[in-house]
Amino acid sequence: MQIKTLSISNREGFSLAARLDLPGGTKPDAMVLYAHCFTCSKNLKAAAYLSRGLVARGLAVCRFDFTGLGESAGTFADTTFSSNVDDLEDVAAWLEKAFDAPQLLIGHSLGGAAVIQAAGRLPAVTAVVTIGAPSDPRHVLGHLSPVRHQIEARGEAPIQVDGRTFIFKSSFIEDLEQTDQAGAIRDLHRPLLVLHAPGDEIVSIDHAGQIFQAARHPKSFISLDGADHLLSDPEQARYAGELIAAWASKYLGRAPIR
Repeated sequence: MQIKTLSISNREGFSLAARLDLPGGTKPDAMVLYAHCFTCSKNLKAAAYLSRGLVARGLAVCRFDFTGLGESAGTFADTTFSSNVDDLEDVAAWLEKAFDAPQLLIGHSLGGAAVIQAAGRLPAVTAVVTIGAPSDPRHVLGHLSPVRHQIEARGEAPIQVDGRTFIFKSSFIEDLEQTDQAGAIRDLHRPLLVLHAPGDEIVSIDHAGQIFQAARHPKSFISLDGADHLLSDPEQARYAGELIAAWASKYLGRAPIR
């Protein structure tokens, strides 16, 4: 596997840190763009192992840090779900100019909700995959319930997520409240694969059912039996990558959607 370290400027002028994993010694069959989970980064171990599974099947995988997270510039407190979707669009546009336009979008957890929103802006995308994704991005507001009244009263408040402190502003909540995720799922117009662990302790498998019911055909569902929300088991993450590659092979190489 070949690895390229990238720095991609988004529409706000912030440098987004990215990594491009390429199959060694051969031209990739297609480009994959991966969106990480809520407050995570491109360096999550699950993302690395999943990428290996995809690269082993001849795909190139780009994973990046959203604005204000990981090694990317910007301030997390100034971001929203919509700005994450904008970042996806900006990275896809950069890849199209520098390498190849992404044909497959993969999103983990809140990243799954984001790729569903972004797909409609990216004509070259011919398939979409969600992993442990909420059916509505407002699901993450549950993390903010202890301080939501402070955010609404003062405009912002700190809260710990997975042991790290983040500042959330009222703009983050307002943006989520205005997001029409059901409409985006209904109007996706791309083949969709929903991956979810039955024992997911963060986003229940009921969300997978809601996504699947709202989506139009062609759509597929695969249960990641024995996995947790973060796919922390390397074998589970690699397995998910191989499943995705096998499923997507039917749809990659198609003409862009116009």
